[in-house]
Amino acid sequence: MKHFASLALSLLGSAVLFGAHPVKFEMQLLAVDANEGVAVADYDKDGKLDVSAGRNWYRNPGKSGVWAPRALRIIEDRNGYAHSNGEHAFDVDGDGWIDVVSNSFWLPEVNWYRNPGEKGLRMGLLWEPNLLIDTGQKTNELCQFLDVDGDGKRELIANQWNKKAPTIVWYQDDKGKFKGHTIGPQSGHGIGFGDLNNDGRSDIVIGTGWYERPEGDPYAGPWKFRQSWTQSLSCPVLIRDVNGDGRNDLLWGKGHDYGVFAWLSKGFDDQGNFLYEEVKIDDSFSQAHALHFADLDGDGVDELITGKRVYGHNGRDPGADEVPVVMYYTWDKKFKTFGKHVAAKGAGIGLHIVTADLDADGDLEIVVPGKEGTQILWNKLK
Repeated sequence: MKHFASLALSLLGSAVLFGAHPVKFEMQLLAVDANEGVAVADYDKDGKLDVSAGRNWYRNPGKSGVWAPRALRIIEDRNGYAHSNGEHAFDVDGDGWIDVVSNSFWLPEVNWYRNPGEKGLRMGLLWEPNLLIDTGQKTNELCQFLDVDGDGKRELIANQWNKKAPTIVWYQDDKGKFKGHTIGPQSGHGIGFGDLNNDGRSDIVIGTGWYERPEGDPYAGPWKFRQSWTQSLSCPVLIRDVNGDGRNDLLWGKGHDYGVFAWLSKGFDDQGNFLYEEVKIDDSFSQAHALHFADLDGDGVDELITGKRVYGHNGRDPGADEVPVVMYYTWDKKFKTFGKHVAAKGAGIGLHIVTADLDADGDLEIVVPGKEGTQILWNKLK
């Protein structure tokens, strides 16, 4: 049974180029390695936002100085990949110093790396590794670490590319210890979080459908699953009302092929399957493995940011050797389509896209990792 209405809308091309958008970016390369995760936080408590990316962290030197690599952890490489597929800044032990949480594609452990504090950072000490969670899975596509249930605490989900692997939410109890709850027996490449059916509760989208969060305690039992599609979705899928009709839509990229899409909601059928109109946002590059929303031009409206991951399957994906790009898109209410804009050529997105005001000038920079290098895209708006 076909559960959706598919309409590939071009609207003057796969995306309309509306002319010069005011945001320009300047690229700065920090390092080149196989790392594909990145996080931003004030690791040394000097009031400025720093960057961590795999083996290194980078102290923010202020308006002058060098973003020099400083040792953080030892990571092994395997078959062109680093043993790191997610990076998250979080004070795990509550000592006031922000630590790093990370996991791997093929290893079940999620580790946290203890920030050594003022003296240790000054001496260049490695950050002590500690086990946070054992996921029991070895097909980890990406580690997500965010507040899923709205309780003000972060939960962890290691998305599985293995469709037969369970979807498990690791939540914090009253003592801050993580406990695993299986919301369903199925997984799939890609994951997103948000209120898909507009009932006020945050649902979970995966590569094979969506889990509806139940009323009451989200960890009292399984979540109802609707197997509405099978796609190699991005990590994350974004859930947001794009066109202002009051219904939340899905925005996603093909993580290992060409295409960035919006599924504009048309409601649900009697079985709870998501009905949508498919709008092709862009198909000029492949491997849009991560998506991110941020207000790049300061107008109060978020832009959609994505780009090309480099060698996601070691060159086996379509378009693998094409020039990597970072793109952003604006929604035009009048024409009801997306305008596309190039943020950078020669930079890719890896598995994470992070935005932050690194130079404290009032606009947001884009920080991206990847096999072409960890890079800062400096926003030149101000």
